[in-house]
Amino acid sequence: MSASLPVFPWDTLADVTALARSHADGIVDLSVGTPVDDVAPVIRDALAAASSSPGYPTTAGTPALRASAAAALRRRYGVTGLADDAVLPVIGTKELIAWLPTLLGLGPDDIVVVPELAYPTYEVGAKLARTQVVLADSLTQLGPRTPALVYLNSPSNPTGKVLGVDHLRKVVGWARERGVLVASDECYLGLGWDAAPVSVLHPSISDGDHTGLLAVHSLSKTSSLAGYRAGFVAGDPQVVAELLAVRKHAGMMVPTPVQAAMVAALDDDVHEQQQRARYARRRDVLLPALQSAGLTVDHSEAGLYLWATRGEPCRDTVAWLAQSGILVAPGEFYGPGGSQHVRVALTATDERISAAVQRLTA
Repeated sequence: MSASLPVFPWDTLADVTALARSHADGIVDLSVGTPVDDVAPVIRDALAAASSSPGYPTTAGTPALRASAAAALRRRYGVTGLADDAVLPVIGTKELIAWLPTLLGLGPDDIVVVPELAYPTYEVGAKLARTQVVLADSLTQLGPRTPALVYLNSPSNPTGKVLGVDHLRKVVGWARERGVLVASDECYLGLGWDAAPVSVLHPSISDGDHTGLLAVHSLSKTSSLAGYRAGFVAGDPQVVAELLAVRKHAGMMVPTPVQAAMVAALDDDVHEQQQRARYARRRDVLLPALQSAGLTVDHSEAGLYLWATRGEPCRDTVAWLAQSGILVAPGEFYGPGGSQHVRVALTATDERISAAVQRLTA
């Protein structure tokens, strides 16, 4: 099976990483969206308080966790009508995305649709299940064929593009006419800058009916919990119940202390707003610095990345920035449409972002 999978993209950056590390003031690594800010004390305290948990955790999640997730979606994003049993914790959302086609029982006769510019794990998960993959932002490219699963990602990783209400309604309507499941990766939903992202579960999209819809949410970005592997999926109760049944057999359980930490994170909006403000400050200084260095920033109206280009092959831009000790991700990681762009992450300390700004504007 491994022969059919692509090379892990970041393994191809060894040379430019070494070049960036050789800078006199050290590397500024903006290539990966990994959080660098401290976990809020309220979350760490909850984790510690639940640390004496000798028994097995529940796959379905504690009642407190399911209720907190539903309440947070309602409070933060306006999602209404979501029952607690329509929420399921996952071991980080990458795990869910990588295994969702398999968990759903999809196989070689099934089609999975992913965005043309996309986080690689959508396609990897489809290949793990040996399904057919259609890379298409336009569903018309399918012709008469009907897919089993359509992925959405708004705000987008890598482009930061936000899909509007009309676009999302069109996709949901198209999918419901054909009995197609829509899985919306909403990892960056709370990080809208120049546009207001909307959940696929929001009544303006779903009309209050979550049938055939899943929303995938991560606490990695909003609460800096990437190291906790804390996420959840919510939506169609029947699909969530199916996923729960399979995950029970597979032993896919979020540790009890992590579930307690998730409750604290979902119940507390203050730390989430503070983290959002940190990213906003970093964006406010890094975006104009990139522009002053001659790069054009496209889309990037939301999320944790700036989608930038010099109008040249992306690997040339990566090497050019590495000469200044700045490491970014080549756009080709996310599909052929990214061949002239690079993805620049906001996930570095204020000091490292400042160093990048100084080098770009020198």
